[in-house]
Amino acid sequence: MPHLDPSVLIDATAVPADRGGVGRYVDSLAAALDADGARLSLVCQPRDAALYAELAPNARIVPAPEAVAARTARLMWEQSALPRLARALGVDVLHSPHYTMPLASPVASVVTLHDATFFTDPLLHSSVKARFFRTWTRASLARATVCVVPSRATANELTRVANADRRVLQVAHHGVDADRFHPPSPGEIRAVREALNLDDTPYVAFLGALEPRKNVPALIRGFARACQGRTDPPALVLAGQPGWDTQIENALDAVPHRIRVIRAGYLPFEQLSGFLGGAVVVAYPSLGEGFGLPVLEAMASGACVLTTRRLSLPEVGGDTVAYVGVGAGDIAAGLTELLDDPARRSALAAAAQLRAKEFSWAASATWHREAYGRAAVLARRARH
Repeated sequence: MPHLDPSVLIDATAVPADRGGVGRYVDSLAAALDADGARLSLVCQPRDAALYAELAPNARIVPAPEAVAARTARLMWEQSALPRLARALGVDVLHSPHYTMPLASPVASVVTLHDATFFTDPLLHSSVKARFFRTWTRASLARATVCVVPSRATANELTRVANADRRVLQVAHHGVDADRFHPPSPGEIRAVREALNLDDTPYVAFLGALEPRKNVPALIRGFARACQGRTDPPALVLAGQPGWDTQIENALDAVPHRIRVIRAGYLPFEQLSGFLGGAVVVAYPSLGEGFGLPVLEAMASGACVLTTRRLSLPEVGGDTVAYVGVGAGDIAAGLTELLDDPARRSALAAAAQLRAKEFSWAASATWHREAYGRAAVLARRARH
């Protein structure tokens, strides 16, 4: 199939102010597409207009109305005003990067579906959220011209549980921002330690939203077991946005007093390399990921990573990270082995840093441009 080089409008209005995984995806993709010469327009929350003008200086930046900051208003705007904007700008493709899309799009539509866990593990999400995203995933698979997914594992799962037509799916791995995620300098590590009041205490790091899918209660219990009998145990630092995992408090209450667990909350971007690269181990025992960006970012920061084999995580970590089961006992055994083996930690960290270089936003932009070109060709054929 011949591919065009279409003009594209990215709808970035769903990006939250605190840049989690979706925000990092949209921001990094926009910058990489702009650097690659894509004909790009971007509609965003007014608060983000200056940021996107800096990230994508050659793109046309369109601030959306202030009202789209509210979720319900944004969804209504997406269905009514966004199609009109796409038509007014004269673009060939509309890219909706977070599950939802205008049901009546005047141009070719590309939608990013980040994972399939709303189908495979609905209890890991709030019931309202699970129903919402299952509904929109099915709608996007049925109506979008092309759907982008961040891993082969996600493509396989959507084919299995949502009857996705594999021909509609385009795999485009995420990348890693090498300027932001790199082996940290001693000064960067020291700044994080001072901010977290760690002094010289070694620590195990977790980075991610505190939601059931991340399996943090099992991590806390496993960490406490791994510290039993250690005269100088490390701390466990949980960094990330608060979530709705109601079991975390119970797990924290059961931690012995001599074991230190720190809830760091949201860390600024400029501290993430120091936080990840300064850890003895980065533990990410997720129950399932569409990609696993925190694992890749930890790898790029020169960290030794402990994670699970669920869904896409082996696709990211390969043989350069350590794998465990999802239970507290499995996590305890994995942490104990790594804490007791500095040589293995160093070898894994060095290998992971090299593997992380295989994932770039430039490559992701190339795969996205292939999806845009394919969508434009298919839409043109449908009109004739």
